[in-house]
Amino acid sequence: MLPLEKASSARLEDEVVVRRVLSGEKELFEILLRRYNQTLYRVIRSYLRDEADVEDAMQDTYLKAFNKLEQFQGKAAFSTWLIRIGINEALLRLRKLRRVRSLVSQEADIDTGKMIQLPDTRQMNPEKEAIQVETRQLLEKAIDHLPEKFRVIYVLKEVEGLKNEEIARCLDISKPNVKVRLHRARTMLKETLYRISASTEIFEFGNTRCDGIVARVMQAISS
Repeated sequence: MLPLEKASSARLEDEVVVRRVLSGEKELFEILLRRYNQTLYRVIRSYLRDEADVEDAMQDTYLKAFNKLEQFQGKAAFSTWLIRIGINEALLRLRKLRRVRSLVSQEADIDTGKMIQLPDTRQMNPEKEAIQVETRQLLEKAIDHLPEKFRVIYVLKEVEGLKNEEIARCLDISKPNVKVRLHRARTMLKETLYRISASTEIFEFGNTRCDGIVARVMQAISS
């Protein structure tokens, strides 16, 4: 068995990792966590606003994926399969939140005056960092104002770079519907923000938080 570091650096195919995890090498599941933490965070963050809820949903998504790993048949990419589990988990939590708000007769109240705080452990000069943070915050604020069904389409396409076919499978909608929603999402964003939408650094899931979710999931599946 390869040590985890060597197995990870060898860039094992997802299907190979899955087979080896199912054969008993549970520690290799960490490769998939680290490979898809950023993508899964951005997808779930498209539905949920509270950071604690997002991380809880990520952890539950990974645990469900681990427990259902035998059901992954490779007909679609592992990332697509994982994203669908994450979306279902996010929607489940969203419905619970809406029921709670309904019970207390309160509508969702989003503070539009606050900027999203993003963890970023990388080193850069102060000027560049200030510009980059401001740009990300403006873009994230604009994306947060998109309706849910357009927001997740935009993130999957423009931030994660998924193909329309992959997005259609993730959301269980048709490719034409993907195109329509994406066009609508782009139209709803201001042109100045759309010009900077190629940045892949919005909704950053920093190294410390990445390590945290990995540690919790791996501890759970090892117990």
